[in-house]
Amino acid sequence: MADVPKREVENVEFVFEVMGSPGEGIDAFDLGDALRALNLNPTLALIEKMGGTKKRNEKKIKMDEFLPIYSQVKKEKEQGCYEDFIECLKLYDKEENGTMLLAELQHALLALGESLDDEQVETLFADCMDPEDDEGMIPYSPFLARMCDRPDQL
Repeated sequence: MADVPKREVENVEFVFEVMGSPGEGIDAFDLGDALRALNLNPTLALIEKMGGTKKRNEKKIKMDEFLPIYSQVKKEKEQGCYEDFIECLKLYDKEENGTMLLAELQHALLALGESLDDEQVETLFADCMDPEDDEGMIPYSPFLARMCDRPDQL
């Protein structure tokens, strides 16, 4: 059963219970969401390479197919982490005080790399963002801590 520890297999089973249907597995369209629910951070290209689809109901992924995918994605080196993201956002911290313009973060998320759409950015900000100050600045460290599930950095 791939090289996945028992506790992680239980977590995968739970994700399959929530996202899939018994016996059928999960929709390949939801592969990225399933991996992210298991605290992984795959790129869109990696999701597609591992069998993710761009449309619903094109194919299903069963548990025995998912475990090797999970194991391989877990070993991937091209996943950003909290520290990497902090270093990136420091480039926008003109006053070197841990803040940046909310508009610049929004632009980066909408236009750079694997860009998000407006609705995804709005949801992310609603879930993770502190209010901006009168000058449009936000503290980026607490935002990233919430986004990366790092309560020790709040």
